[in-house]
Amino acid sequence: MEPRTSGGRGRAAEAARNDRAILDAARAVFIRDPEAPIAAVAEEAGVGVGALYRRYAGKEELLRTLCEDGLRRFTAIAESALARQDAPWEAFETFVRGVIDSDVHSLTVHLAGTFAPTPELRTLAAQASALAARILDRAKTAGALRPDVDANDLPMIFDQITAIRLGDAERTAALRHRYLTPLLDALRAGTPTRPLPASPPSDEEVGERWRPPEPAHSSRNRPRR
Repeated sequence: MEPRTSGGRGRAAEAARNDRAILDAARAVFIRDPEAPIAAVAEEAGVGVGALYRRYAGKEELLRTLCEDGLRRFTAIAESALARQDAPWEAFETFVRGVIDSDVHSLTVHLAGTFAPTPELRTLAAQASALAARILDRAKTAGALRPDVDANDLPMIFDQITAIRLGDAERTAALRHRYLTPLLDALRAGTPTRPLPASPPSDEEVGERWRPPEPAHSSRNRPRR
């Protein structure tokens, strides 16, 4: 007779698989349509709506969990790149390509403004941004990256490349690599370039995307008498 703990481990493993299936399904559904109902996630994951609601109180909690999962993936990619101590440019390129290949930024862009971030989520986002800034600063200090590139340029670069979504996943990845290659060449120090016009986005401008829209009945939208 099997010990009781094996059944518990089996149930825990199944629960973990279901959690991952739900998050993977939610990621696919909300990248296609951020306004999709939570029932669409259950259908994509192949689970009942009841099973989904047992894990998440509603769509907003699911979105927050999905965003947290994406930020943790982003952080893991950044930490892996930072581990390359002897090659600042290769670390920077590995980081940028890793973020784009993992598609975590696509998710961020699609979810921005669709829910209210928690303080914990803001802390995790700040940690992710700090890691990205370290990668960029190290490449600049080594003279590998053009000096007028700012850390807040990175989200805009990710926005541009991950906006490419044509054909199936394989074709989308190939086209993203096609356009990322000349972009990276332009960022590398020593490439003939012109100064970048305008200033980089401020922290406030980058963070603005995460603010949910005000309700239609907000006093700001009321007509003046």
